[in-house]
Amino acid sequence: MLYEELVSNKTKLSVIGLGYVGMPLAVAFAKKIDVIGFDINENKVDLYKSGIDPTNEVGDEEIKNTTVEFTSDERKLKEAKIHVVAVPTPINLDKTPNLDPVVGASEVIGRNLTTGSTVVYESTVYPGVTEDICIPILEKQSGLKCGKDFKVGYSPERINPSDKVNTLEKITKIVSSIDNDSLEELTKIYELIIEAGVFKASSIKVAEAAKVVENSQRDINIAFMNELAMVFDRMNIDTKDVIDAMSTKWNALGFTPGLVGGHCIGVDPYYFIYEAERLGYHSQIILSGRKINDGMGKFIADAIIKKLIEANKIIKQSRIVIFGLTFKENTPDTRNSKVIDIIDALKEYGVDCLIVDPVANNEEVKSEYNLELVELDDIKEVDCMVFAVGHEAFKSLDLDKINTLYNDMPNNEKILIDVKSQFDNEKVKEKGFLYWRL
Repeated sequence: MLYEELVSNKTKLSVIGLGYVGMPLAVAFAKKIDVIGFDINENKVDLYKSGIDPTNEVGDEEIKNTTVEFTSDERKLKEAKIHVVAVPTPINLDKTPNLDPVVGASEVIGRNLTTGSTVVYESTVYPGVTEDICIPILEKQSGLKCGKDFKVGYSPERINPSDKVNTLEKITKIVSSIDNDSLEELTKIYELIIEAGVFKASSIKVAEAAKVVENSQRDINIAFMNELAMVFDRMNIDTKDVIDAMSTKWNALGFTPGLVGGHCIGVDPYYFIYEAERLGYHSQIILSGRKINDGMGKFIADAIIKKLIEANKIIKQSRIVIFGLTFKENTPDTRNSKVIDIIDALKEYGVDCLIVDPVANNEEVKSEYNLELVELDDIKEVDCMVFAVGHEAFKSLDLDKINTLYNDMPNNEKILIDVKSQFDNEKVKEKGFLYWRL
């Protein structure tokens, strides 16, 4: 039994992909069993070996003290009997699934797979990928037969980046496998670290579908609020005021409008849409929600331009500062950030923005978007401030401090754009700023 071998340290568990999902998983398992943490990114592995957590998910102290054996040498995987795949699954420019990372991970594991092992995928995929794409790769690379020589399972990751309350251990884990024996085995293994318990899905496809559906559901609900926000803007009604009033009812849903990016909610629905269309069904609700959410950056940029015109600014000469570039608050992850859509839309008007983000990684921003971040201390003589991401560092900026960053001009010409509705409407009105919030 693999469980007994793991807890008695006769074999090891490997985690393939040491990002926002894989690294916390490896650290959690390492408190119970021997763990190999593998990633093809040697720079990332070196950071972990140096006790640095570039994701900020568990912190440098945890990384320094963990017993995870970090490596970029795939041959080390031969020492493990349980392999957990936690690589990203992004989308291509045409919004179709990019399975290259999960295919590459399967090839690496296949080359180092030994008889009696189990491979469990955590990467988000559309229903059928594990069995129709991953298993054949494992068999081809290893020369072994799935079901006879090795087992395969699927357990979708549910980590919420930067969330220090709903952590890995406190989120119910969905587990599935190709047969009941390996399902029971995986359940016991995950129960080593998951305090919230494990839910056994009836099949791998059900587990795959559950992940894309839970994120698609959130995407649709946020799209509804975004559509309302666009309509209320035309009606000159404050969306947050409406939400506050609506939320007094016991069954109101706690969704708010905003930018929907990142590598989950902004991506997973496209996996579902892709497979549905491949089977002859053209998505209506899910695709409509995606179109609305993908268009919010331009909508916000247009609102900025309208306020510049209202304040009699020369658009091309206006000094605009964007506060926040990451896809969500308090995480350094800039992948698929929709703040970029605001910046790109403003560029079409000839406006180059200054960008402040104390959480984002400068090198990644330069590499990914060819943009340079500036320090908050360097911000002065501003015409318009756009608070796009709700970092804790920004919430400490009060209106008096913000006021000192503007150009010397009447307050009714000082433009404040509040994407996250983090400022008090009445206090902003008292200052007399030209204010807009989503």
